[in-house]
Amino acid sequence: MAKKKSNMAIKAIVGAVLIALIALCVWLAPYFATGAPDGGLIKLRKGSSIEVATDSIAANIDTKFAERVGKLLSMTGADLSGRQGAFKVNKGDSPFKVMRLLRSGAESGIRFTFNNVRTREEFAERWGGKFMMGKDEMLKTLNDPIALVGVGRTPENVTAMLLPDSYEFYWDITPTEFLVKMKGFYDKFWNEERLGKARKLGLTPDEVAIVASIVEEETSKADERPKVARLYLNRLAQKMPLQADPTVKYAIGDFSIKRITNAMTRTISPYNTYVNPGLPPGPIRIPEKGTLDAVLNAPDHNYIYMCAAEDFSGYHNFAVDYGTHMANARRYQDALNQRGIK
Repeated sequence: MAKKKSNMAIKAIVGAVLIALIALCVWLAPYFATGAPDGGLIKLRKGSSIEVATDSIAANIDTKFAERVGKLLSMTGADLSGRQGAFKVNKGDSPFKVMRLLRSGAESGIRFTFNNVRTREEFAERWGGKFMMGKDEMLKTLNDPIALVGVGRTPENVTAMLLPDSYEFYWDITPTEFLVKMKGFYDKFWNEERLGKARKLGLTPDEVAIVASIVEEETSKADERPKVARLYLNRLAQKMPLQADPTVKYAIGDFSIKRITNAMTRTISPYNTYVNPGLPPGPIRIPEKGTLDAVLNAPDHNYIYMCAAEDFSGYHNFAVDYGTHMANARRYQDALNQRGIK
């Protein structure tokens, strides 16, 4: 009888333990099995608390998910005060996995892609929404001659070093650290083969970038860029004024101008190639790698004049002599007049 009672007591204890375990599993299930409804980044600065982390998760991913991660961080006694960076959460990651990510401090890289950028201000704007040190800090660095000494740059030519592409950096990278990395990419791009081609043209890499920036502003047609590049190289070789309309727009500070007037060509600026011989002091936009190569590999021809085609296709009519050029220009001016473009 005593043995029977003992067995019943053991069964009761085992049953209670099983019930407790089941209840614990049910309680823990959302922390291990429930995935993040969406991906996002948790951004932390040094000195952040668990509350700051959960606020970031709630803002970038989901409130309920943030609560679960916060509970796990509190239960495990996590100290996030030394954490700084962006921590990537993938869709479907469990709260437990995210808790471990934050405790480990395994910072994630941020993909930064830039292209179609003209000015330092535009570049800083692109940068600003991505990294801890924002637009103002980047622009201050790009405009600071002393800060640029370390990478051998000035505010006028620093954009020649920024090669449009996709890169990955840590969220807390400083503008100075970014520029050092970009110099590394720049030095790698300008290998001996490209340097040799630049020397053959009588240009430095930065001068190639300046020509490429003008070419990109002249035509959006990639297949026409080598031809346009050779035209400007021909002008440089003959010591002719470049008289590039995009440099006037840059000097004025308005790229929306549709029609360059004679008065505009007299704008006083070192970037205006109507009033200054040779190349401007720096690029008028950040040229693509493909356009740099278009300059380096520009095919030979004798054209020294160009004018936008009157069909508004985006292509140009080219000429060797001034008379043909003026005929091309008159057709284009007539087309502008017919469309009422001033």
